[in-house]
Amino acid sequence: MENHIRSGEGALSHGYTSCAGCGAALAMRYTLEVLGKETIVVIAAGCWSVIAGPFPYSALNIPVFHTAFETAASVAAGVKAGLMKQGDTNTHVLAWAGDGGTFDIGMQALSGVVERNEDIIYVCYDNEAYMNTGIQRSSSTPWGAWTTTTPGDCTKARPKKNMVEILAAHRIPYAATASIAYPHDLMEKVRKAKEKNGTRFIHIFTPCPAGWKSHPEHTIRLARLGVETRIFPLYEVEGGIIYRINRIPKGIPVIEYLKLQGRFRHLLERDVEYIQRNVDAEWERLQEKVRE
Repeated sequence: MENHIRSGEGALSHGYTSCAGCGAALAMRYTLEVLGKETIVVIAAGCWSVIAGPFPYSALNIPVFHTAFETAASVAAGVKAGLMKQGDTNTHVLAWAGDGGTFDIGMQALSGVVERNEDIIYVCYDNEAYMNTGIQRSSSTPWGAWTTTTPGDCTKARPKKNMVEILAAHRIPYAATASIAYPHDLMEKVRKAKEKNGTRFIHIFTPCPAGWKSHPEHTIRLARLGVETRIFPLYEVEGGIIYRINRIPKGIPVIEYLKLQGRFRHLLERDVEYIQRNVDAEWERLQEKVRE
């Protein structure tokens, strides 16, 4: 499949316009390797509105519906309803949105779709801010991070919203976290989602060099450290009840992750210690859910 994609024959071809080191571009590549060309993708306003390429050109060799910031989930549900009306039960409908279009402005539509258990796959590519419009704070931005709307000594003062837990509370068939640094795990989760019916949600960790003030060549390293420090653990939830941790992290200190990013350059030692305590506490909570 990788060779097909490089030659432009797969669902994603060459010519997309992402920044150097963009994690979101890899997330789409891995996802479409599994879903294939029998897919319609609904893209909310965000980085991927640009990455796909300007009309009438597109690096996506599948039907694409570009929609408003807040409507990825509801438009995808509508597309699926139209396909079902035509008797098409084979085409996958993929809603694709960033953290701003998922955690914040798109939350209302997403909650309605999951409450109705609409038969779509929803992927959030999470770069932890509104990157396409100027690196503004979102509710996915982690505590202590710099953004253009949390400057100077007014950095993010609230923790990152836990979207998987919110969606698991809706008792949807499948919810999972994934990282571009672990493509086999990511693609296996897309494969599981592909085989299920109802709303399926995958939260993909996608570092952004421009917004994180990191080097493009560190993207995969940062994505891996996010997992191995337990900041972004890899797990899945079936039916909102059954929890599985897919990779036991090494427990690398969070400072190894933070020091590679300019958005955390201002942190003091006590701030790093605070982040470490919270990460450890959240890891314990996740383990408890697995043991229940």
